[in-house]
Amino acid sequence: MGTTLGFGVDIGGSGIKGCTVDLDAGKLHDERIRIATPDPSKPDAVADVVKQIVDEFGWRGPVGITLPAVIKRGVAHTAANIDKSWLGTDAAALFADRLRQDPKNVVVLNDADAAGIAEISYGWPHDREGVVVLLTFGTGIGSALFLDGRLVPNTEFGHLEVDGHDAETRAAASVKEDKDLSWAEWAGRVSRYIRGLEDLIWPDLIIAGGGVSKKADKWLPLLEVRTRVVAAELRNDAGIVGAAVAVRENLHG
Repeated sequence: MGTTLGFGVDIGGSGIKGCTVDLDAGKLHDERIRIATPDPSKPDAVADVVKQIVDEFGWRGPVGITLPAVIKRGVAHTAANIDKSWLGTDAAALFADRLRQDPKNVVVLNDADAAGIAEISYGWPHDREGVVVLLTFGTGIGSALFLDGRLVPNTEFGHLEVDGHDAETRAAASVKEDKDLSWAEWAGRVSRYIRGLEDLIWPDLIIAGGGVSKKADKWLPLLEVRTRVVAAELRNDAGIVGAAVAVRENLHG
C-alpha cells in the first residue's frame, strides 16, 4: 500500500511553514518550506504566501491551515500576533478561493489546537487518557484541551491572569529571550502559570510544545507543579501535521 499523504500549512507571527504530511506515520513527507510572514500580515498577503507554498509542492488535494486565532466555522474571532484585520474574516473561504479549492477541502483551525491534534494522534497512546492540555510556548502561549482524546476547541489558557498579568506576557518563551532570563528564572514563571491552570481544570497531563520543547531537559525538571509535564514529541512540525490530520478528519467525518 502507498503512503497516505495530506498537506498542512502553519501560519505564525514570524513565519509561514508548509509541507506534505505522511498521515500514516505522523511526520513530514518532504522538506518543509518556510517563508517569512508578511508585514503587515493582512489576510490577502498571508493568503498569497499560503498559495505560494502549496504551489511549490504542486499539491492539488485538501489543505489544512492553522492561524494564531480563535476559529469558529472558518471565521477568525481573535488575532494574536497577526494583523487585526483578520478579525471577522472568513479565513476558510479566503483560502479556498485563493487555492481554487472546494471549500469543504480547506479546513482552518487554531494553531495550538492543530499541534494538540498531532500530539494526541501520534504521541504515546496512554497520553490521551483523561484531561490533557498541550501548551505551546513561543511568542505567546497557545493551548489545546482534550478530554479522553477529544478536542475542546479554542481554549485561550495563555491569557489566564497570573499575579495581575496576562500569563503569556510573563511566561511565554519570547519573554525568556527578551528579558534574558535563565532557565531557572523562566521555569519559575512557567510554574506559577501552570499552578494557576491546575487550580482551574486539574489536568491529568500537560504536554509542553513550541520551540523550547527541543530543550526540555533544561527546564522541565525545574518545574514545581503537581501535574506530570512531558515534552511534545513532534516539536515544531506539530502544527503542520495537525492541520493535515484535521482536514482528513473533516472529510471523513
